[in-house]
Amino acid sequence: QVQLVESGGGLVQPGGSLRLSCAASGSIFSIDAMGWYRQAPGKERELVADISSGGSTNYADSVKGRFTISRDHAKNTVYLQMNSLKPEDTAVYYCNGAIASAWTRTSTTYWGQGTQVTVSS
Repeated sequence: QVQLVESGGGLVQPGGSLRLSCAASGSIFSIDAMGWYRQAPGKERELVADISSGGSTNYADSVKGRFTISRDHAKNTVYLQMNSLKPEDTAVYYCNGAIASAWTRTSTTYWGQGTQVTVSS
């Protein structure tokens, strides 16, 4: 069984910062790409940023220069540092990962349960 658990969401004022974490646990054989998505009320889920196993990153235009994705392979954890937050960044943030379990050795996409980020004064 593989799980992704996010943490670090909350309420922050415009211009503030938050750091999200997502830890993968369970019987893991390998992890390929990991990423962060978000879904605002009434909108579709969208990619925020992703990072390959080699460290290559990709960002949505709306967060370039403000958000930074990183990962710690030893801890099976991906992070999202969010600076200069805007009200339009308010959403539920989900992490995902392409993970091969120790049982199947086949890569499957797993999702976390989501963490709320609210940017408001």
